[in-house]
Amino acid sequence: MSTPAKTFLFACVLAATLLTACSSTTPADPQRQASQRCKVATDTSIDTPSRFRMLGEVRWDVNTSYGGVPVGGISSIDWDAARRLFWLVSDDRAMYGPARFYSARMQYDEHGLQRVWLNGMHALRDHDQHPYANAQQLHKNVAVPDAEAMRVVPGGGHLLWTSEGDFPRGFGPELNEIRSDGHWLRHWPLPETLTRIAETSGPRSSFTLEGMAFSPDARTLWLSMEGALKQDGSMPAPGDAGAPVRITALDARTHQPLRQIAYQPDALPASIAFLSQRAVNGVSDILADGPDHLLVLERSFSLGDGWGARLYRIDIRPDAASDVLALHRLTPGSFRAATKTLVLDFAQLGLRSVDNLEGMTWGPPLASGERVLVLVSDNNFNPAEVTQFIALAELPRCNTE
Repeated sequence: MSTPAKTFLFACVLAATLLTACSSTTPADPQRQASQRCKVATDTSIDTPSRFRMLGEVRWDVNTSYGGVPVGGISSIDWDAARRLFWLVSDDRAMYGPARFYSARMQYDEHGLQRVWLNGMHALRDHDQHPYANAQQLHKNVAVPDAEAMRVVPGGGHLLWTSEGDFPRGFGPELNEIRSDGHWLRHWPLPETLTRIAETSGPRSSFTLEGMAFSPDARTLWLSMEGALKQDGSMPAPGDAGAPVRITALDARTHQPLRQIAYQPDALPASIAFLSQRAVNGVSDILADGPDHLLVLERSFSLGDGWGARLYRIDIRPDAASDVLALHRLTPGSFRAATKTLVLDFAQLGLRSVDNLEGMTWGPPLASGERVLVLVSDNNFNPAEVTQFIALAELPRCNTE
């Protein structure tokens, strides 16, 4: 079957599923008919997972540049409603240009995603307000950053960004607050279990602070590791889900840890057992979906299947999963992991390809009120990859009351 035919068939099956789920019941069942109804996408209080329709995608190849600097390594995206623009951070470790972040604009409506363009570039700066040095020009007491997440601090207009650290030189993950021009303001403290580098415990290099999300009331900041801590167990492997990933809640005012939950990533496909070199699966971003849920983006890669991505929804209410903040090691039976529900497998969207999706945000809603989920990929400055922007419109959700 051709790709257009598969896409059409999938759209038909999805439409049929939605119509079945959201339709009125027959007159023979008036009680059920009265109790079941569809709610608009802006109501996030219900437990039914979201469904999305594709608005479109924009792809930039590796030759795209801005201000004479290659555009690549885009690891995060966040919508700034006050300034009416998006913020993008690059994980370039000052090798292709300065360690940097961008402002951008995007044009979409109910008919599709038309275009994305950059309108500003700023250097990330260290605590002495100097642009970060690259790997060949190291500063003794300053880490070379590996920026992976950036969010707007609600109410203040500042930005918060994470670095995965500089493990070869002994620097662990960092959480930095800056002004929108890149001026460094302060470090936010982090639990020692997420930052201390040791041989048998602590985070794995390049698998640390990958995702970040503020709660809708701006009181809580959630931080997600990409992979399991060393003492918690192994990373996912073919046919083996490995150990859980820790997602930590910080008090956004005091910056102190509140609690921590365990999230279990998927196993890698058993079919790639003979091509398991460089195979990986982990959490690449998180996003608040109302006060009681997080969206979790799992991103995978294998030589056999290439890039893959799935979107899950988890319940973060205190009684929904164990608080593992005080547990040095997560052993089976000592905790209850967050329950996750599949929202979307990006392989089923009908895209030309799924690239290295690393960031997501809620963009401005459509005129109809539908929420829009925007995602971006990191091209790794690799000619075989692209910077991919995807826009998805949320469909009304059904709930039985």
